[in-house]
Amino acid sequence: MAKRTDGLAELEARLGYRFSDRTLLQEALTHTSAGKGRDNQRLEFLGDALLNFSVARLLYRERPDWQEGPMSKFRGVLVRTDSLHQWALELGLDRALSAAHPRKAPPMGPKPLADALEALLAAVYLDAQAGGQDGSAAAMALVETRFLEPIRSAKPEAWSRLDPKTTLQEEAARLGLPAPSYEQVSQSGPGHAPLFTVRVAVGDRHVEARGSSRKRAESDAARRLLDLLTESSQA
Repeated sequence: MAKRTDGLAELEARLGYRFSDRTLLQEALTHTSAGKGRDNQRLEFLGDALLNFSVARLLYRERPDWQEGPMSKFRGVLVRTDSLHQWALELGLDRALSAAHPRKAPPMGPKPLADALEALLAAVYLDAQAGGQDGSAAAMALVETRFLEPIRSAKPEAWSRLDPKTTLQEEAARLGLPAPSYEQVSQSGPGHAPLFTVRVAVGDRHVEARGSSRKRAESDAARRLLDLLTESSQA
C-alpha cells in the first residue's frame, strides 16, 4: 500500500488513528461553505453526543469523590468551544481543513474548528465500527488521551476561573444579591479586529472589561467582579 504523504496523513499521525475509509475523514473536514458533497454537520451532531458521553464517563470513573454538580460543571469546561478549539489547533485541524479546501478557505475561527473536531470524533467512531472494532472505545480513547490528566488533577477553582459567568451568578445568589446583568458599553476598532467594552453589575457593584468579542469581554468582566465580591465577603 502506498504511503500517505498528504496533509491528512499528518492529521492521522497526530490523532493516533489511521482511517480505513478516508471518505469519512474527508467528510469530517468538509465545511458547509465548500458547497459540494456532504458537509460535516451530520458528523458534528453525532460527535457532540460522543464527546459529552466520553467526558461524562471519564469523570464518573476518575472522580468518585465528586457529586453530579461538580462533574457537570467541569464537563462544561472541557467541552466548551475554546477548549475544543485548542485541541483542534494542536491536532493541526486548521491545516487539514485548508488542505481539504484548496480552492476556497473555510472559516478558521474557534467555532468551525471545534465543530470539525466533533465531526472528526464521529468519523473515527463510524470508521472503527465499519471495520469490526468498538467505535465507542475508539472515540473514548481519543477523549481520554486529551482529558484524563486534566480530570485527575482538577480542583474546584478550575471551573470557577474558566466559567466565571456561572460562578459569578452562583456567588451572587449565595450572598443574597441580584443576578448579574451585562451591558455592552461600546464597540471600537476595525471590522476585522473589533474591541468590545462590557459592564457587569451585581447590585451596586459593577466593573468593566474589554475583549475581542462580547463573550470574552463578559467573561473577563465576570471574573473581575467575582474577585471583588470574594474580597468583600472575606473582609
